[in-house]
Amino acid sequence: MIEQHAPAPPGAPPSRTGPARLPVRPGTGRFLVLVCVFVCAACGLVYELELVAFASYLMGDSVTQASVVLSVMVFAMGIGSLAAKRLRWHAAAGFGAVESALALVGGCSAMALYAVFAWTGGWGGVWAEGPRCLLVAFSLAIGLLIGAEVPLLMELIQRIRRQDAGGAVADLFAADYVGALVGGLAFPFLLLPFLGQLTGALLTGTVNVVAGGALVLGLFRRDLTRRARWTLLLVGLTVLVVLASAAALAGDFERAARRAVYGKDVRVAVQTGVQEIVLTGGTGGRPLDLFLDGRLRVGGRDEQRYHEALVHPALTGTDARVLILGGGDGLAAREVLRHSRVRRLDVVELDAGLLRLARNDPGLSAANGHAYADPRVHVTTADALGWLRGAPGAAYDVVIADLPDPGITASTKLYSQEFYGLARHVLTPHGRLVVHAGPVTTRPRVFWTVDATLRAAGFATDPYRVLGHDSGFAAGPDRATGSSREPHDWGFLLAAPGRTPPPLRLGPVRPRTLSRAGLAADGEAARRTRVGGLRASTLVHPRY
Repeated sequence: MIEQHAPAPPGAPPSRTGPARLPVRPGTGRFLVLVCVFVCAACGLVYELELVAFASYLMGDSVTQASVVLSVMVFAMGIGSLAAKRLRWHAAAGFGAVESALALVGGCSAMALYAVFAWTGGWGGVWAEGPRCLLVAFSLAIGLLIGAEVPLLMELIQRIRRQDAGGAVADLFAADYVGALVGGLAFPFLLLPFLGQLTGALLTGTVNVVAGGALVLGLFRRDLTRRARWTLLLVGLTVLVVLASAAALAGDFERAARRAVYGKDVRVAVQTGVQEIVLTGGTGGRPLDLFLDGRLRVGGRDEQRYHEALVHPALTGTDARVLILGGGDGLAAREVLRHSRVRRLDVVELDAGLLRLARNDPGLSAANGHAYADPRVHVTTADALGWLRGAPGAAYDVVIADLPDPGITASTKLYSQEFYGLARHVLTPHGRLVVHAGPVTTRPRVFWTVDATLRAAGFATDPYRVLGHDSGFAAGPDRATGSSREPHDWGFLLAAPGRTPPPLRLGPVRPRTLSRAGLAADGEAARRTRVGGLRASTLVHPRY
């Protein structure tokens, strides 16, 4: 509800309720207020996106994190708007104070979240949900401050030149929405790739406090007492010093936080246009770990076991032409190239930065056996789903889907019926598709959903799973993942077009197909065997 401009309360200073005494013409002053609205809206949306991105990166499940951040923030904006009504008689001073607080809280939010997660995320007990509670607290605080901006800016713009409420609201929200558009585009395309999450948030806070301070101390300085002017100036400068100091220390802070999350052996940490890539170990005899957006993609202790189980069951028949979807690290390609029958291997990987590391990083290139130097390998940088839509039919004997975990929201399209239908299109009539479908023991519903999707796309499936060496080994830096007492395993689905499942063979071992009923039974480890002279993975199947 938009209230008509109310008369000043008894005793209120006339200068704060009548027309503003501006150093510029009213038209220019009104334009400057709308410019400030534009800048503040852009900064506010960057804060929101920063919280969503950091929460998704650190805690996973981007849909849940985005829902929590946005819903709490919108609710808080309403409360902040109501609370700001008490500041209308001191709109200039109130707006200056709000912008200083918003710049400090919003600018430092990413660094504070990262610090709490990195150094306290493994405490457990009462503090087990500490990072999530802090996320809600930041969303609430930033929402309150953003909500307080609009009533105060409305009061300031009306002080310059009185107009009907509808026209003032239209001008204000037009500038606000355009600013939000610019902020929403600047975050993924400018701030994140060129400055990173921490420095990007700190720069946003700097722009925020400068814009708010310039408007209040420049345009509305005559509405402020001498004491208020000096107080706002000192507070603004203090916020700038804090943000500048944090920006100067952001590099050292981020390295220390990464060591706290990933261990002390971090060698490479790069932000590509697709994801953040972190490599630990891999040289001097130390095991190589590859993290993509905070999730463990390659674990040195289990890497060979995983990739052998992914690749070799599919390469037991005609396999002259092989397609790997994903697998930019080159480790699945290494296993495929061990088979002399393979004449051509196509790899379709979205992240060119990961491909560069797989070729040039000493640890990762050694781990993949310099697979990309093999003349049989042909690499395409593209989205797997989009590439499949234009791929020729019946072109491959084997398709290997070495893709992100199906539990990650961003990868759901790569486990869709459309995706599997396109994969069936590129397979020969007797071809085979193998899919990693996530951990069976801890997420059976996800595993069997992938199985059902494959069957709906016209495949017959043969499921199997492989145990990791360490039952407590986490799948990423989220310490909650490693706290599970369930066995750490990988579930796979070997599929073939038609109604007859492909034979699942690893040497002489013929593991039984997993069933929904048998999955709950005790696992029985098959003995180790050899596939073409290679060590085979330990397969587990249930007792019936």
